[in-house]
Amino acid sequence: MKERLKNSSMNRGGGDAVYGLGFIGALIYYFQNATNFWMVLVGIFKAFFWPAFLVHALLGFLKM
Repeated sequence: MKERLKNSSMNRGGGDAVYGLGFIGALIYYFQNATNFWMVLVGIFKAFFWPAFLVHALLGFLKM
């Protein structure tokens, strides 16, 4: 059982790093464009869920 858990954690890939860098980049972008406190809060929300917005825009572009 220990070998199974050990091997599964080693094969995670780099998705966490990509998401983390995307989150930081989105936060910087939305903070720079925020004009008031509420826009900062919306920016934090958008930065956290940026993959969902990306997929939604891509599917809308592809008309799926």
